[in-house]
Amino acid sequence: MDTIEPRMPVHTARGVPAGACDVHSHVFGPLDTFPPGPATYAIPLAAPGVYQKMLDSVGLDRGVLVQPAPYGTDTRALVNALGELAGRARGIAVADAGISDASLDALHRAGVRGLRFIEMLDPSSGKRYAGSIGVDTLRQLAPRMRERGWHAHIWAKAQDCPGVFESIRDLDMPIVFDHMGQFDVAAGVEGVAFQRFLSLFESGQVWTKLSLCRVSRQSPAYDELQPFHQALVNKRPDRLLWGSDWPFVRMAEQSPDVGQLLDVFMNWVGDDALIRQILVDNPAHLFGFDSEGSV
Repeated sequence: MDTIEPRMPVHTARGVPAGACDVHSHVFGPLDTFPPGPATYAIPLAAPGVYQKMLDSVGLDRGVLVQPAPYGTDTRALVNALGELAGRARGIAVADAGISDASLDALHRAGVRGLRFIEMLDPSSGKRYAGSIGVDTLRQLAPRMRERGWHAHIWAKAQDCPGVFESIRDLDMPIVFDHMGQFDVAAGVEGVAFQRFLSLFESGQVWTKLSLCRVSRQSPAYDELQPFHQALVNKRPDRLLWGSDWPFVRMAEQSPDVGQLLDVFMNWVGDDALIRQILVDNPAHLFGFDSEGSV
């Protein structure tokens, strides 16, 4: 198994509000205890303790850990990390339709609040990422997810997001699209795909993560993304979340600095109330950080 040291922040973000949350990161390992399955990238040495150091270095109080594809439906590493983080994090797991109610309940007690589904293809194989579960399984799992107050995270391209949403909007749960919908920057902010993606927020059911590094590699400024970012903030700030995507799998030396990503976000948004809404209030509500009796 090829491994790689993750990039740790060396730039301290300015003025991050108390309770700020990074809603999209991954942990791997400890690898001797929780070895991942086959992967098309070098596995980051991103054990729970390293992840906590990343959060601390930029002043983030909370985080959401998303199950990475190489673990498939094996959630032991995720559950272990949530335990080590002792209420500081929530989890987004991966499950197939055959998962038992007892297993779902155990995941909920550990801090899991949703499941992830992938409609993207691995560029190295042209097939769905190994270990990923498609949206077709969401329909089968939705009744049991609703019983637990869970929601769905979906990784799909912007041009596919409207069709995906129309196929599942009747499931009556929040739908979170990863990475700003991963639109084509070259098509421009007025491009058909991005505009159709933007219109999904009128439903009130759709959320997205403001994660820059999967849409553009123009680190650290990401100037080409500012018009898209602003359009989303103008449309539905109450349906936006911020995610770094640390430890930046498949990016290697192009990995950005989490602190700089936070600075870009705060500089672009500008307004302190909106910054707090997106970094603190929205994730607290969606992931249950502010709920009585929550993990």
